[in-house]
Amino acid sequence: MTNRVWLVPHTHWDREWYEPFQRFRLRLVDLLDDVVARAVREPDFRFTMDGQMAAVDDYLQVRPDQTEAVRALAASGQLAIGPWRVLMDEFLCSGETMIRNLEIGWADAARLGPVMAIGYLPDMFGHCAQMPQILRHVGIEQAVVYRGVPAEVDQHEFCWRSPDGSGIRTEFLANSYGNAADVFGAGDARRRLAERLGTQSSWYDDEFLAMYGTDHAAPLPSLMAEVADLNADVEGPHVRVATLTEYLASPRHPLAQLRVVDGELRSHARANILPGVLSVRWQLKEAMARTERLLARYAEPFSSLFLPTLPAYYLDLAWRGVVDSSCHDSVTGCGVDETAGQVLARLEQAEHAAQAVRDRALAPAVAAAPTGSLVVANPSPDVRTDMVDVTVPVPDEWADVAFALPDGSLVPAQELSRPTAELARERVRSTDLPRLMHRVHDRELFGLQVRGIEIEPELRQLTFLLADQGDPAFDAIAAELRLRAAAQAAGTDTEWVVVTRDEPRRRLAAQVTVPALGWAAIRPVAGAPAPAGEPVRRDARTLDNGLVAVRVAEDGTLSVTADGVTVERVARLVDGGDGGDSYNYGPPLHDVLVGTPTEVTVTAPGQVGPVVGHLRVDRRYELPTSSDLSGRSSTTESTLVTMEVELRQGEPFVRLALEWENRSRDHRLRLHLPTARPADGSHAKGQLAVVHRGRTAEAGPVGEYPIATFPAETFVDAGGLGVLLGRTMEYEVVDGDAASGTEIALTLLRSIGYLSRNVHPYRSEPAGPQLPTPNAQVLGPCRATVAVMPHNGDWGQADLGAAVEGLLHPVVVRAGSAPADTPLASVAGLPVTGRGVDLLSLRRRSDDDTAVEVRVLNASDEPTVVVVGSPDRPVQRAFTVSGRGVPGDPVEVTDGVVTMPLGPWQIVALCVDVGVPFG
Repeated sequence: MTNRVWLVPHTHWDREWYEPFQRFRLRLVDLLDDVVARAVREPDFRFTMDGQMAAVDDYLQVRPDQTEAVRALAASGQLAIGPWRVLMDEFLCSGETMIRNLEIGWADAARLGPVMAIGYLPDMFGHCAQMPQILRHVGIEQAVVYRGVPAEVDQHEFCWRSPDGSGIRTEFLANSYGNAADVFGAGDARRRLAERLGTQSSWYDDEFLAMYGTDHAAPLPSLMAEVADLNADVEGPHVRVATLTEYLASPRHPLAQLRVVDGELRSHARANILPGVLSVRWQLKEAMARTERLLARYAEPFSSLFLPTLPAYYLDLAWRGVVDSSCHDSVTGCGVDETAGQVLARLEQAEHAAQAVRDRALAPAVAAAPTGSLVVANPSPDVRTDMVDVTVPVPDEWADVAFALPDGSLVPAQELSRPTAELARERVRSTDLPRLMHRVHDRELFGLQVRGIEIEPELRQLTFLLADQGDPAFDAIAAELRLRAAAQAAGTDTEWVVVTRDEPRRRLAAQVTVPALGWAAIRPVAGAPAPAGEPVRRDARTLDNGLVAVRVAEDGTLSVTADGVTVERVARLVDGGDGGDSYNYGPPLHDVLVGTPTEVTVTAPGQVGPVVGHLRVDRRYELPTSSDLSGRSSTTESTLVTMEVELRQGEPFVRLALEWENRSRDHRLRLHLPTARPADGSHAKGQLAVVHRGRTAEAGPVGEYPIATFPAETFVDAGGLGVLLGRTMEYEVVDGDAASGTEIALTLLRSIGYLSRNVHPYRSEPAGPQLPTPNAQVLGPCRATVAVMPHNGDWGQADLGAAVEGLLHPVVVRAGSAPADTPLASVAGLPVTGRGVDLLSLRRRSDDDTAVEVRVLNASDEPTVVVVGSPDRPVQRAFTVSGRGVPGDPVEVTDGVVTMPLGPWQIVALCVDVGVPFG
């Protein structure tokens, strides 16, 4: 029998979704105006602001005069705010982004009052495996979830456990975050509440959680009066209006007595998890991944290590842009076109800010490297050898080119091509010669610098001589006078040839070793040192680097051999209809699959070996123009898919870059990658864990077809085939041919035309309004990058984590600017090493701080040790910190090095003090 009803008034505020941000914000202002006034007027009224601070900040920017009222309500406990900045999608942003989300949201809330220390996750489309540990990392011990909970859970609370063993008490909103949304306002609240208790109270003991609120809705003005009327009935349950904080502070079952649920929550059993969002509007997913990596692994660590003054405003701008874009209706792409456009613009702004910080951070290195040299900066936390691909000035007389290193040694350079030096040739009348100087912008012409002009009257030819470094003495006014004199001498009826010529250049590739989180200067020189290691070899249809062998078949697919394992028919493309919407894939009743190209061409561009080799595979397909729920059109669009196959020296995988122009509507394009042996499941890395999944998904009575597609952030591995990813992708392990038995099918593109559909083959109810989203058809240029790595053993034995580190974090190259006689140099950053250790972030909190915070993950099933520091950058002291920067326990330092054990899948943040200022 229910003795108490905890009634929690709230709203679920989708910041941007089926309307863009500013249209929703005006409604938000109205809602919170009412909530604040009501709370001031009625001391027993409570309101929970959706667990996210962005909505509060959005309101106070419009109503700054309400700041003190909000602060007072938070202090009194009437208004629950925080802890998140936004309610993100847990599978379309990185684990570090989610930690920053909490950090930013908590700090913003704390400026106004007490923070709701609850991991409120009401509407995410499933939950990642490490969320319990992420919450505990910032000091949160309770979570509230709705979607993705498996059928085994039969009570309103359970113990949710991360791969590291972190368990957290979790409240399950078994009947959604709006199970009491329609109880009040119709004049029969007593009957409606009794109906809710009759159908839902079995989840509870003697108490019942009634979530009174839903999307963009405010509590009714009559709420408190109707509650008082309910409580006047002494025979009925007592209704207490409360915040989530108050409800969860009431006595709970001990954690040890609760059912344990391990890992990610992606079951369809209790609620829709809408997996189709993983593949719509691919540009958003790529922009998110690219910007996260740029910010967390380049801009922030480089600026922390190399700049005395941090560009803190820009770093904050970039992080807030990334976090705000991670919202579960934002990066997912399941909003209207205007919303998607705003999200992409926000991510681009964050990317630009991160680019600016990265380049500012590398400015000291550029200033210390001689003109004519290149600065190669390494974002990895260990010494790294990586390929540089650069186009640099090289004298024509040099037969061979090498790169000189700071230690005096040489590494061979592979010539990829020689760009033409003649950039332009035109004919002009002699009277127009002086006007040509008007093209020059402060010595800049064609993106280069003018180093002089040559006037040859006898040939009637003028040549502009360009280079990376112009002649500081070049005088544009004097040059114009010279041209005027030449024109007068030649006469008005003559015609001149005008040539714009660059200095001779070559595009070169070389393997360069760079210190951990540091940089090295290299310079092109004449020479041909002996290659180190196995060179890359190529013929018309094959590539081989001694580790990986690739052969292109007649149909354009690949045979790839590595580690003694061969997989055939790699990179087969299969296109089918998609009559679904932004939330769920929906196959037409009569689908037509296209998987055979009508034309295949293989070419071998550029020079080959010893550093890198390429093949280009062009495949043309006739794809149906459009689809609907019944079938696909008979008309087709001729679609050319170009695949660049790249093999680098020393890499255990082959890189694939696909480009095409999407001309068809309402379809799904997948890349099929056969496994080396039949696979009964898969492992995928994402959000600070590697998760094992079977080949089926748990179904339930809610009406969403349990499609067995899953997200992968950086790699997916099945049956001895590892696939490394450039962005989060949706994948499925499907039946293959007799040779492999199974295949990994990666969704490259979902092209759809509606936000949601009221009639859907894979979903019994709409996920939103049926609004057209023509831009979600993503017509136009498309691209995707992956790498393929056959292997023996499992993903850990194959060291896919190290492969991902190399693929996703290439070195950065910049031109030096110091005097040409400056010696070449290299500078080490701060090494962070350990078997299986992933660097998540490295940052400095303030300009005068001699310490940096380093967050790492043991990305393995076995214990390991993280080592921080080196003789070049000795550590003076170290201690642990929480995800919010709260100091913890001291960590032992020996001979300037921190050595700390890590358990399997453990996340740790360390404050490491080197005793001297950075920069």
